Amino acid sequence: MIISDVTALLEQLAPLSYQESYDNSGLLVGDPSIPLKGILATLDVTPEVVEEAHQKGLNIIVSHHPLIFNGLKKIVGKTYVEKAVVLAIKYDIAIYAAHTNLDNIKGGVNSKIGELLGLNNLNFLSPIEGELVKVIAFVPSNMAEKVRQAMFDAGAGSIGNYDCCSYNIEGKGTFRASEGTNPYVGNIGELHFEPETRIEVIVQKARLSKVIREMILAHPYEEVAYDIYPLLNTNNGAGAGMVGELESPISELDFLKIVKKVFNLQSIRHTSLLGKEIKKIAFCGGSGAFLIKQAIAVGADIFITGDVKYHQFFDAENRIIIADIGHFESEQFTVDIFYEYLLKNFPKFAVLKSEIKTNPINYI
Repeated sequence: MIISDVTALLEQLAPLSYQESYDNSGLLVGDPSIPLKGILATLDVTPEVVEEAHQKGLNIIVSHHPLIFNGLKKIVGKTYVEKAVVLAIKYDIAIYAAHTNLDNIKGGVNSKIGELLGLNNLNFLSPIEGELVKVIAFVPSNMAEKVRQAMFDAGAGSIGNYDCCSYNIEGKGTFRASEGTNPYVGNIGELHFEPETRIEVIVQKARLSKVIREMILAHPYEEVAYDIYPLLNTNNGAGAGMVGELESPISELDFLKIVKKVFNLQSIRHTSLLGKEIKKIAFCGGSGAFLIKQAIAVGADIFITGDVKYHQFFDAENRIIIADIGHFESEQFTVDIFYEYLLKNFPKFAVLKSEIKTNPINYI
């Protein structure tokens, strides 16, 4: 196993195409070809975390927050970022980040929050747009089942909570093989008519290259005919923030006490209570105030996030409770996502959670 095996696996979980335009997820430091020794999972990368990885004999750090977010013009150890980069290079430790791409997937940061709060009917608050394409493949009818299954196995054909979705039309394809070819059917130099199936599937862009590759491998023709069309449909299987429901409504104060206990909070900053029961909860790990209007639009009773600015609390307008539980606090369980996923897939290597407290905020 090498470092790139880890990064490739992480990108199956959280494709880089799902990160926001301002983000910097992916491999930030290190040689992807070096042998894997072990993995350290953390929320943030600091010089202390790099030292911890070195002391424990681990050579890749997987973090939620990218260590390098803005451009570095110098790496002289002046800031904590520069110091961490210098140490990582010195110790030959790779640094990888899965940030907003991990926020925007099922099973990611917000899914974890919904799980911890015991919510049902989880859906994305702001689904991703422009991330779907339609792939149309033309296949000899006697091979349609094999090719269609290969596309499904590669990730094609998922619509909401349904998979293996396709539309199939029977027809006839024509071709004439030239000299030097090895046609699956027909004779060289003769026009051939072949019963074919037109297979249509929806594919997420993050899965497109794999779907095309597997479709071509399963296809019997030397030259495979297929089309790819961009779609305007929203991708309801990925997006920012989430909304879910409690099994039974409870009072506002009782729910806030549950949130405080689940996230081990010393305090919660929130808008005025509205005297209504809490049933529908919208939330976004990290800095999610940009989703306040969406939370109101879906009829949520409360919106939970971090980093809400003073004037943003006014946006509640007595239509919703806004609860700021803190940036670190809302994302602290991201480490568990990394740990469980990597331990399952790399059982023969050390996968550890960082013991360094990286939250820069303290309370008295």
